[in-house]
Amino acid sequence: MASRVGLVVDASCDLPEDFVRQHRIEILPVSIRLGDDQLIDQRSEQAALAFYRSQIGDKAHDAESVPYTTEQINALFLERLVSEFDFVFCQTVMRSRSPIFENATKASFSILSQYHEPRRAAGVQGPFALRVINTGTLFAGQGVLAAETVRMIADGMDPNDIRKRIETLVNCTRAYAIPTDLYYLRARARLKGDRSVSLLSAALGSALDIKPILCGYGDETKPVDKVRGFEPAARKLFAYAVRKIEQGLMAPYLSVSFAGEMKDLRALPGYDQLSAACQEAGVELLASVMSVTAGVNMGPGALSLGLIAQPHTFH
Repeated sequence: MASRVGLVVDASCDLPEDFVRQHRIEILPVSIRLGDDQLIDQRSEQAALAFYRSQIGDKAHDAESVPYTTEQINALFLERLVSEFDFVFCQTVMRSRSPIFENATKASFSILSQYHEPRRAAGVQGPFALRVINTGTLFAGQGVLAAETVRMIADGMDPNDIRKRIETLVNCTRAYAIPTDLYYLRARARLKGDRSVSLLSAALGSALDIKPILCGYGDETKPVDKVRGFEPAARKLFAYAVRKIEQGLMAPYLSVSFAGEMKDLRALPGYDQLSAACQEAGVELLASVMSVTAGVNMGPGALSLGLIAQPHTFH
């Protein structure tokens, strides 16, 4: 009998809510603390839109994001997932940005030593296996890797073959992001101990309306270009993605997320051309509202794009 294979991702993984539900992707929630208020991010687009439509998002630069602990991950698996699946891939945001990979890795040791009794009680025979994977990327980059993973699961690939392919694809998965406010980005970076966005560069960038195009890859986030104006930056990012589609992607998906209304995403210059290029090439364009976890870190109005392609530079 074929193994029942599942996928778990954390809440910062940007995918359409319908896609997540359709493919039974399990979400590890992230708690967002805003002063005395707390919001649980479970990848609800309705909740994310409510967050962006309110004025709270504009003041979220000092928010604290708290991912699932080792104990919470352990409980989730032992109470339900070890009985529902025989093999689970757990994919996390880059380990340099969050402790979720370490928490999941620690939890995996106890899960693999304690799963026998819950499976017996549920009348499930056979062993259970779990693989925790650091995607080395974030946001829309996590989304496109998750989409390719569930495609392989749906195709009935052997879990070990899926694991080997994921390990190859991690090295080819890139997330790009464009923030709207450098002061906001600097405040978030400093909160995490990142001094890469200095006050001077933030001031100059804001005065000149310079928007960086950031790349999340290999556990690092760094600027790969700077463009004057958000819309020209978005157009350049979309044009780059069109070129990669025409050259050939390593997985038939492209993920785009936006910290705001979907109509505003679709109205960005170059989006129509990106959508047409995806349709022509047989690439599924996965457009979604950016998760609250990602939006808190990038700021309202931010854009993220993820794709999997042979190693390359942005230009």
